[in-house]
Amino acid sequence: MTEENKKVEEAAAEVKAAVVGKKGDKTLRTAKGKKRVMRTIPQGRAYIHASFNNTIVTLTDPNGNTVTWSSAGNCGFKGPKKATPYAASVIVKKIAEASAAYGLKDLHVFVSGIGNGRDGALRALNGNGFNVLSINDLTPVAHNGCRPRRARRM
Repeated sequence: MTEENKKVEEAAAEVKAAVVGKKGDKTLRTAKGKKRVMRTIPQGRAYIHASFNNTIVTLTDPNGNTVTWSSAGNCGFKGPKKATPYAASVIVKKIAEASAAYGLKDLHVFVSGIGNGRDGALRALNGNGFNVLSINDLTPVAHNGCRPRRARRM
């Protein structure tokens, strides 16, 4: 009986450790007062979507689950100012502050679009203490596409 009790106690301790989290994890109180474990994410991905009208930057964990995101409109820019390199640097600064709680440092960057905020966001990622491991361009490129319609006969 004592061996079984020891096994049960060990299993209970393992479950308790799994619920509490790892040694480096921090706890956070939600709006309703519940405790939530903040997991540390040392490496992740940054997706930069730079269009002519806006710039959106999303940070994810290696599995693709969003950690934090921001856009030029979210940072208070309006109209044509949203697509500027300065707006992109403000976006990345806001994201850097939000991701500090997760300990995110190393990033694989995926860039999409041909807007002005594209280079500004990359430079800002480097300047805000992120270690850029790789840069991948996901911009869609046309390759003549579908066959055109037949010519109209009049």
